[in-house]
Amino acid sequence: MTPIRIETTLSIVKPDGFKKRLIGKIIQKYEESGLTLAAIQRFDLTRAKAEGFYSVHKERPFFPSLIEFMTSGPVVVMAWRGEGAIDKVREINGATDPKKAAPGTIRALWGESIQNNIVHGSDGSGTSKFEVSYFFPDLR
Repeated sequence: MTPIRIETTLSIVKPDGFKKRLIGKIIQKYEESGLTLAAIQRFDLTRAKAEGFYSVHKERPFFPSLIEFMTSGPVVVMAWRGEGAIDKVREINGATDPKKAAPGTIRALWGESIQNNIVHGSDGSGTSKFEVSYFFPDLR
């Protein structure tokens, strides 16, 4: 018998998703998959907070525009918990490029570009641990 893998992972409704008023629809997609909302908070990311969060990309050419975008408006940061939560959130979000995202995923439905793709989701267990603790240090 395979053990149940309960995970906690992070998702962010980016400024474009906030502006389009998609927060409720996005939460509904995660909840309908069986995930449980463990934490939620609205932020106006400072440049320093965004740079710290995306520090893994600091040498990439898109880093300045990513930081500019993520600080351009409010975001909603959520921690989700459940069996296989990391993979579930990534599946619900869809491919980073909305043009390549599966039909019915968040990015296929509402994303415009690789940068303006509505949501962020942790891409693995190590990343998830860092990202959840970055925004919700008291969450266990």
